[in-house]
Amino acid sequence: MAHKSNRPGEGRRAASLRSWRPAVTAAIAVSGLVLAGCAPGSPEASPTASGKVSLKLPSDKITIKIQDEAGFPVTDNLADEFTKQHPNVTFKVVRDSFANLTANAPRLLASADAPDLIRLPTMGDTVKDGLLTNLDPYFKGYGWDKFSAGQLAASRMSAEGVRGEGSLYQMGLGYSVTGIYVNQKYAKRLGLSGAPSTIAELERWMAKAKAAKILPVQIGMQDGVGTFALQSLINQYGDKTDLVNWMFNKPDATFDTEASLKGATTFKKWADAGYFPSDVNAINYTTMVSNFQAGKGLLMFDGNWDAAKTDKAMGEGAARFVLAPPATAGGAHVAMGAANSFAIPAKAKHADAAAFFLDWIHTDPKARQIVVDVTGASPGGDPSQKLPKVKDGSLIAQALAASAKVGSDDGFVDFMANSTAGIYAGAFQPYEQKLLTRRMEPKAFVAAIQEYYAKELAG
Repeated sequence: MAHKSNRPGEGRRAASLRSWRPAVTAAIAVSGLVLAGCAPGSPEASPTASGKVSLKLPSDKITIKIQDEAGFPVTDNLADEFTKQHPNVTFKVVRDSFANLTANAPRLLASADAPDLIRLPTMGDTVKDGLLTNLDPYFKGYGWDKFSAGQLAASRMSAEGVRGEGSLYQMGLGYSVTGIYVNQKYAKRLGLSGAPSTIAELERWMAKAKAAKILPVQIGMQDGVGTFALQSLINQYGDKTDLVNWMFNKPDATFDTEASLKGATTFKKWADAGYFPSDVNAINYTTMVSNFQAGKGLLMFDGNWDAAKTDKAMGEGAARFVLAPPATAGGAHVAMGAANSFAIPAKAKHADAAAFFLDWIHTDPKARQIVVDVTGASPGGDPSQKLPKVKDGSLIAQALAASAKVGSDDGFVDFMANSTAGIYAGAFQPYEQKLLTRRMEPKAFVAAIQEYYAKELAG
């Protein structure tokens, strides 16, 4: 499903590089684990103006309004099933491009006609500005403390604006993991099997593909989706805690590290070597995925949200899903993984019903199955709960197994694009375009990202 850019300008919001799986049962149980430590929410916090909440679904007829992005159908599937079970509740799902949705989020949240649930990849100043419902009372009332703490970490924010701690303001409709899709036809032709064990081996795969006149990596930077590949490198080159602290806006954290510099240097080296399409900056997310599914490229850095669609487009067995390799053989796997996050606006007319719906998504067996079937993501929730079924050998099964591996390695991190409200469109997207076309050097790139980040946090 993923991540489109938004336009530079006032009030822009970072695009979430979505909004990732051997035994599949274990995979779902641990998927979406530790993103970072977090403090439990305060049960005394009031989520609404009245401070009162109800854990019961209203018995009268209501319509829950959901503001969502285009191309993310799971909300429709979930809404249909919920209405089957609760006929008094209907839904109105309003969709817009990811760019428009993220740019307009503050206005939508502040509107007198605010939705009851909104796709919100990054919170930015919305908590400070009082635009979101504090979910702590629901956290306590519904028993969400049974969920993996790390699964909810990125959805917390303190009064000081630090993510990963404080009160809960978001919940996910599925929990993702990123990796690499491999075209099996080309892999067999090149004699490549399994998964690369190191970054150096991955580079040998790319060189072998280029020598055979096969595009090594299908990737696009028109809307910044190439950030998946860049962060996959940075993840492996340093201590993930340093990157998590920076993404969560911890004091004194910086992007200007050796890991970032080495990641940017390698990323540029791949482009210079001709491992990417020659028109990389003209390719957007949708085109990248369709190109790969059409057989244009050996590899594609992407997330589990495209697993089901890729199996359908290419045929089962035509592609496989592997994790980005560590820098050294035997190293722990680190991968981006986060909730497809939604929030309840402070002005929502049906906040209690929206919270009931969020709890239902995590606990109802049919809802959990829908999340897995439609998105390929883990349904999250209580790890002891019965797990959805997946087809053996499918890309969804492979992605869930990969997610389990990352969870066991304590290797989940959030997306760099979610670090501040505007950093994706304002910095990562344009600066990576320059990096990949020899108009910016890695050291300048890293410094520029940190400079933009510092200015944005300063207001």
